[in-house]
Amino acid sequence: MRELLHRNRGLAVYLILANFAMYFGFRVWQALFNNFAVETIGVGPAEIGGIQAVREVPGLLGFMVGFLVLALTETRLMALSIAVLGAGIALTGWASTVSTLLLGTLVMSVGFHFFTPASNAVLLMAVEKRAAPKTLGQLQSLGAVAALLATGMVFLLANRVGYRHLFWGVGAAAALVGLGLLPFRFGEEGLPPQRQVRVRKRYWLYYALAFLLGSRRHIFTTFAIFLLVKKYGIPVQTTALLFLANSLVNTYAYQWIGKLVSRLGERTVLSVGFALLIFVFLGYAYLSYLPLLYALFVVDNVIFGTSMANSTYLQKIAVSEEELTSNLSLQQTLNHISAVVIPVIGGTIWALFGSKAPFLMGVGIVTLSLTLVQFMRIPKENPVGANS
Repeated sequence: MRELLHRNRGLAVYLILANFAMYFGFRVWQALFNNFAVETIGVGPAEIGGIQAVREVPGLLGFMVGFLVLALTETRLMALSIAVLGAGIALTGWASTVSTLLLGTLVMSVGFHFFTPASNAVLLMAVEKRAAPKTLGQLQSLGAVAALLATGMVFLLANRVGYRHLFWGVGAAAALVGLGLLPFRFGEEGLPPQRQVRVRKRYWLYYALAFLLGSRRHIFTTFAIFLLVKKYGIPVQTTALLFLANSLVNTYAYQWIGKLVSRLGERTVLSVGFALLIFVFLGYAYLSYLPLLYALFVVDNVIFGTSMANSTYLQKIAVSEEELTSNLSLQQTLNHISAVVIPVIGGTIWALFGSKAPFLMGVGIVTLSLTLVQFMRIPKENPVGANS
């Protein structure tokens, strides 16, 4: 990030402000959602699976980002996404039925899923390949700082002001930030002037890993906290503390992971991450000692940071940097094809076979991912050069 600040200060400042606003709002929503859904609206396992499946529908439309940036710039799309996210968070606060909860969740999700590929594309186009993993790790660490503050606020204020008021206040604030950033076009002169929408056979492994990363991630995000709330009855303060711990650890962990990707390479880092995930899923399937489950929850979120290696892998094999935005947005779609289905399947098999079932399904997905990542190769010479 220091290099980007030196080369293109305006763009770096825009990325910092936008990412902070996005992840602060999203983490407040995430920390409140399960307790709000269970305690206020009374949803069950099958319903939570359905809601989470709907939440991932906008991820299926992520490929549209590649087309939207043909008319809009990535920075404009980022600002609009923050405003939409804020509107969805505020709508969640109005929910009183499963249907209205679905509506707020869907609107929030549109903003969140359209923001990420645009933000990552801007960064990967603006920095050199050698610096990309470190810079991406630093930007994700900034998101962890925002999440740290967000979950701290939930812990302190959830009981004092109530779930609904937090949703309303944070949603309104995020929407205003997005609208405030919309007129500005910081540092866009440093980016390529054109964009291309291309799907290539040479990117097959990148696409496959994007699909599997989404599958494994959404099993855990849907059912880990839900297991802790439904089976063990943990209060919202404990949920907030878990996300607080994630954010605190990831403030440093994501920077460290970015350095490891630069030093060891994408294949090694992803292989270690997938191997560790097998034990995380097995722990949630068979263990009942809460402190250990809390620790595994934090470990999973650290391991999730290794997914940045798939994006930097694309940067290194890409034919042209003008294709980065469209393929990063396609990653969003592939990441969510299974994520729309898996929460429903997971909720169903939970109801039929018990709480172990969705986590054992995760073990199978992670094992396949570990096998495929062994085919990853980085070319010594690559036509893409940073436009910085």
